[in-house]
Amino acid sequence: MPNQTVTRCIETDKSPDLILKILHEPRNITHWAPVFADAIEHLESTRYRVTKDQEKFLVDVLIDEPARCVDYLREMPNGIRAGAYIRVTPRPKGGSSVTMTVPVGPTSTEEQVAEVVVSELDALVRMA
Repeated sequence: MPNQTVTRCIETDKSPDLILKILHEPRNITHWAPVFADAIEHLESTRYRVTKDQEKFLVDVLIDEPARCVDYLREMPNGIRAGAYIRVTPRPKGGSSVTMTVPVGPTSTEEQVAEVVVSELDALVRMA
């Protein structure tokens, strides 16, 4: 059975706090994850409206400060709530490690999703 998710990690000399500052502002998604969003609008509390290629969908951005986790979750076509699960951990000698897990969609391959995740992690670190 093929994998249902893809997980990739990147290490950087950037501090966990700096990476998390970018992740905590959902409007930054358009800069580091343009495959996911062209525009994002805050609606209420943790809820945002994302526009991608004229399609609109709702995303909840869930932040767990102590765990250094930020999740971007939406209702998937199969009725399951899923999305990008991101964790930022400090490295022992400074900097951080950023891990992202995302589902493999019904029209994507594991390799395609992995390529996008690596690109997004690279863009996130460059943005920091």
